[in-house]
Order: sequence, then structure tokens, then C-alpha cells
Amino acid sequence: MESSSNHVRKLAIKEFTLDGFHVYGTFANLINPNTPRLGAEPVEFFRDMAVLTLAQNCAPSFSVCRVLKRPLVIGTVEYHTHTGEGILPLDGDVLIHVGMATPNGEVPLDKLEVFRVPQGTVVMLRPGVWHEAPFAHGCGSVNVLIVLPERIYANDCTVHQIPDDQKIQII
Repeated sequence: MESSSNHVRKLAIKEFTLDGFHVYGTFANLINPNTPRLGAEPVEFFRDMAVLTLAQNCAPSFSVCRVLKRPLVIGTVEYHTHTGEGILPLDGDVLIHVGMATPNGEVPLDKLEVFRVPQGTVVMLRPGVWHEAPFAHGCGSVNVLIVLPERIYANDCTVHQIPDDQKIQII
């Protein structure tokens, strides 16, 4: 991460590869699968492409987060202690910012990373990984499917607002 003269830190977008992302979770491209399949054209079944560990004895909830084009500035981060989170951009690419889980809610601002997630690629974040709503990339808005246990946003979501002098610009 680099600092500029006006104290706004800048963070470059990284390519989305399994090697580069594995410490935060995993992902699968659901639109262009490259995995074992059952059957052949005209009907192919690509099985078990993405497995998301949710909290024990929970009902998965499927929500949509509509993200409109906005300044590429990271001002908020959050994490879930007891569950992972699934993120699937449905109709456009997004940028996600992530940071490793930390003790005592310490935000690893100097270690955040930003990845471009192609449309149709499902991301499975590990419990404790710092993140927040994605940014639309290359378009005006993107609908993003979010998979979490029901009501987790109300009972297992720690949110941290980044002070103005520590916000991070995505470049």
C-alpha cells in the first residue's frame, strides 16, 4: 500500500487467482465451469463446485446486494465470527476488499487486498475475514447474491467505520 501527500492510502486491484485468494477463502466460476461433470451435452451437471461453511444448524439465506457505481474508497469493513459468506456477482464484475481475520477486532488496514471478481464467479469467504459490500466494476450497477445464515447481519456482524484520515482509495 502506498501513501500520497494528502494521506489517502491507495490500494491496487489484484487478479483473482486461487493462489492469491486462498487465505481468504475459495471461489468457483459458475458460468464457465472447468470441473468434473456428470453427463454430456446437451445436459451437463457440474457438481459440488462451491461449498460454503455456514454456522451449525442454520438455514441459509439468499439475499441480493445491489451495488451502484460509487467512489472507489474503502471506508467500512466488517466480519462474521461464526460463519463464512458467499458472494456471487450476477450481472457484472465487482471489486471486493478483504483482510485476514485478526484477534480482538483489530482492523488490518495495511494488509487489505482488493480483487476483481468476474460476473458469475462465486466467492466463499472464511469466517472472520474482513470485507464489506463490493464495488461495481466497469458498469453502473451490479446485483450480487449474498449467502449467509438467516439474520446473521443482525447477530454476528462486527462493522468498523474507517476514520476519514485512514480511508483507502482503490486504484
